[in-house]
Amino acid sequence: MRLTEHEVSAIKQAAREAFGDDAVVRLFGSRVHDDLRGGDIDLHVEASPPTNEWQARGLFEDRLFRQIEPRKIDLVLSRRGTIPRGFERIAYRDGIVL
Repeated sequence: MRLTEHEVSAIKQAAREAFGDDAVVRLFGSRVHDDLRGGDIDLHVEASPPTNEWQARGLFEDRLFRQIEPRKIDLVLSRRGTIPRGFERIAYRDGIVL
Protein backbone atom coordinates (compact mmCIF):
# COMPACT_ATOMS: atom_id res chain seq x y z
CA MET A 1 0.00 0.00 0.00
CA ARG A 2 1.47 3.32 -1.04
CA LEU A 3 0.22 5.60 1.73
CA THR A 4 2.12 6.73 4.79
CA GLU A 5 0.81 6.03 8.29
CA HIS A 6 0.10 9.76 8.63
CA GLU A 7 -1.95 9.76 5.41
CA VAL A 8 -3.95 6.70 6.54
CA SER A 9 -4.65 8.30 9.91
CA ALA A 10 -5.70 11.59 8.27
CA ILE A 11 -8.03 9.79 5.84
CA LYS A 12 -9.71 7.79 8.61
CA GLN A 13 -10.14 10.84 10.84
CA ALA A 14 -11.57 12.97 8.00
CA ALA A 15 -14.00 10.18 7.09
CA ARG A 16 -15.23 9.88 10.69
CA GLU A 17 -15.77 13.64 10.91
CA ALA A 18 -17.56 13.88 7.56
CA PHE A 19 -19.48 10.60 7.35
CA GLY A 20 -19.81 9.45 10.98
CA ASP A 21 -18.00 7.21 13.43
CA ASP A 22 -19.21 4.04 11.69
CA ALA A 23 -17.68 4.95 8.31
CA VAL A 24 -15.50 2.23 6.77
CA VAL A 25 -12.78 3.45 4.40
CA ARG A 26 -11.12 1.30 1.75
CA LEU A 27 -8.18 2.13 -0.47
CA PHE A 28 -8.43 0.63 -3.95
CA GLY A 29 -6.86 1.17 -7.34
CA SER A 30 -3.18 1.66 -8.14
CA ARG A 31 -2.15 2.83 -4.66
CA VAL A 32 -2.89 -0.65 -3.30
CA HIS A 33 0.10 -1.97 -5.28
CA ASP A 34 3.59 -1.29 -3.92
CA ASP A 35 5.23 -1.99 -7.28
CA LEU A 36 3.42 0.81 -9.13
CA ARG A 37 4.18 4.53 -9.07
CA GLY A 38 2.09 7.70 -9.05
CA GLY A 39 -1.65 7.72 -9.43
CA ASP A 40 -4.46 9.39 -7.58
CA ILE A 41 -5.87 8.13 -4.29
CA ASP A 42 -8.98 6.01 -4.88
CA LEU A 43 -11.09 5.77 -1.73
CA HIS A 44 -14.31 3.97 -1.03
CA VAL A 45 -16.34 5.04 2.00
CA GLU A 46 -19.21 2.91 3.27
CA ALA A 47 -21.45 4.78 5.70
CA SER A 48 -24.99 5.52 6.72
CA PRO A 49 -26.50 8.02 4.29
CA PRO A 50 -25.43 11.57 5.18
CA THR A 51 -28.12 14.23 5.35
CA ASN A 52 -26.34 16.19 2.62
CA GLU A 53 -23.93 14.06 0.59
CA TRP A 54 -22.20 16.95 -1.19
CA GLN A 55 -21.68 18.85 2.05
CA ALA A 56 -20.20 15.69 3.63
CA ARG A 57 -17.86 15.21 0.65
CA GLY A 58 -16.69 18.82 0.93
CA LEU A 59 -16.15 18.48 4.66
CA PHE A 60 -14.13 15.28 4.06
CA GLU A 61 -11.78 16.99 1.60
CA ASP A 62 -11.47 20.09 3.80
CA ARG A 63 -10.55 18.05 6.87
CA LEU A 64 -8.21 15.78 4.91
CA PHE A 65 -6.31 18.53 3.12
CA ARG A 66 -5.72 20.36 6.39
CA GLN A 67 -3.60 17.35 7.40
CA ILE A 68 -1.99 16.18 4.15
CA GLU A 69 -0.84 17.82 0.93
CA PRO A 70 -3.76 18.33 -1.46
CA ARG A 71 -3.80 15.85 -4.34
CA LYS A 72 -6.25 14.12 -6.66
CA ILE A 73 -8.69 11.97 -4.69
CA ASP A 74 -11.45 9.88 -6.21
CA LEU A 75 -14.12 9.19 -3.61
CA VAL A 76 -16.77 6.50 -4.07
CA LEU A 77 -19.45 6.75 -1.40
CA SER A 78 -21.67 3.73 -0.67
CA ARG A 79 -24.76 3.92 1.43
CA ARG A 80 -24.66 1.10 3.94
CA GLY A 81 -27.23 -1.59 3.16
CA THR A 82 -27.53 -0.96 -0.58
CA ILE A 83 -26.47 -3.30 -3.38
CA PRO A 84 -22.98 -2.37 -4.68
CA ARG A 85 -22.64 -1.18 -8.27
CA GLY A 86 -19.72 -0.44 -10.62
CA PHE A 87 -16.70 0.87 -8.77
CA GLU A 88 -18.27 -0.12 -5.46
CA ARG A 89 -17.92 -3.79 -6.42
CA ILE A 90 -14.27 -3.25 -7.36
CA ALA A 91 -13.58 -1.49 -4.04
CA TYR A 92 -15.20 -4.30 -2.04
CA ARG A 93 -13.35 -6.95 -4.03
CA ASP A 94 -9.86 -5.39 -4.29
CA GLY A 95 -9.80 -2.70 -1.61
CA ILE A 96 -7.85 -2.61 1.62
CA VAL A 97 -9.75 -1.45 4.69
CA LEU A 98 -7.84 1.41 6.32
